[in-house]
Amino acid sequence: MNEKTLILGVIGADVHAVGNRILEYAFRQAGFRVVNLGVMVQQEEYISAALETAADAILVSSLYGHGEMDCRGLRQKCEEAGLEGILMYVGGNLVVGKQEFHEVEMKFRAMGFDRVYPPGTAPDTAIEDLQRDLGVV
Repeated sequence: MNEKTLILGVIGADVHAVGNRILEYAFRQAGFRVVNLGVMVQQEEYISAALETAADAILVSSLYGHGEMDCRGLRQKCEEAGLEGILMYVGGNLVVGKQEFHEVEMKFRAMGFDRVYPPGTAPDTAIEDLQRDLGVV
């Protein structure tokens, strides 16, 4: 399999590390090269890492509910940095309060994310989507 590079991290002031490590492990087991930026990652860190590694995708996690605020403008910054069209996924507890997931998904798609996952999504779901979206099936 052609090894694709993923940039993984937990955005903003979020310090939820366990899920991040589980995702890293699952993506590596599936044959991806994973650059894990850890927790409390700022948008510019994702972009710098993606540029440095010629990454194929940026995967953003957020569990503390402020993902909507933390992710706003990421697609535009990627494009300005020369990462036009880079695959962007986001998942977790992305908003404060109870909102229908369909509404949350629409917000994040409008922000330029290619895939949006609700809390509790199994890593296999994202792996299958990555394989399909990156053409490595």
